[in-house]
Amino acid sequence: MLEHLKHDVCAANLQLPALGLVTFTWGNVSGIDRESGLVAIKPSGVEYDGLTPGILPVLRLEDGEQVSGDLKPSSDALTHLELYRSFPDIGGVAHTHSRWATIFAQAHAAIPPLGTTHADYFYGEVPCTRPLTDAEISGDYEVETGKVIAETFDEIDPESTPATLVAGHGPFTWGKDAAQAVMSAAILEEVAFMAWHTLVIGAGFAPTPSHPGEPSASSAFQHMQQSLLDKHYLRKHGKDAYYGQG
Repeated sequence: MLEHLKHDVCAANLQLPALGLVTFTWGNVSGIDRESGLVAIKPSGVEYDGLTPGILPVLRLEDGEQVSGDLKPSSDALTHLELYRSFPDIGGVAHTHSRWATIFAQAHAAIPPLGTTHADYFYGEVPCTRPLTDAEISGDYEVETGKVIAETFDEIDPESTPATLVAGHGPFTWGKDAAQAVMSAAILEEVAFMAWHTLVIGAGFAPTPSHPGEPSASSAFQHMQQSLLDKHYLRKHGKDAYYGQG
């Protein structure tokens, strides 16, 4: 089981440069075997063309202890672990600094649901977290990053919206396994690209940051109809989905 997990996680990591989601080593993917509570993740700073399943670090979900591999895990490993603890139904996590999604993150702006491409995969806006406090940044930064993501999803289903933007940082996505987490990252990047240009063309300006107590930045532009969002999301997801071959 563990060798299968490492193979899948390695293959998912190799998809990041293939899909144009990373520059240099700016990204990582992990996967978890829930039965054993073990997580395989990309090693820190290793170039993708040198990545093989055998060199992947393996961590214990319970306490973050490294149980396999000689290389240090990704510097974002503790964020991944926090997400697995907070979202018990996910099986893979991806983090990139892909260009268009990161632009929204740097603007502290959610990605609004403007059309059916978005609605096919994200049931509502892709949220942006609040900024981390100075104390959170100077403390257990990576753990706190995971916690602020979980906090953002207090009232959002992480399965129906498998992505978020960390304010001032970049996107994290997830799925049932590592491959699906990368697919979410690729779709998020395309949706962010479309949303940015729709906002600029349609409204004549880019979205502005949102802050506690203020309307979401996505309110700068008309959201799609709720009925159209429901139709496109629910025809692909849920018990009555009819898209695809079965």
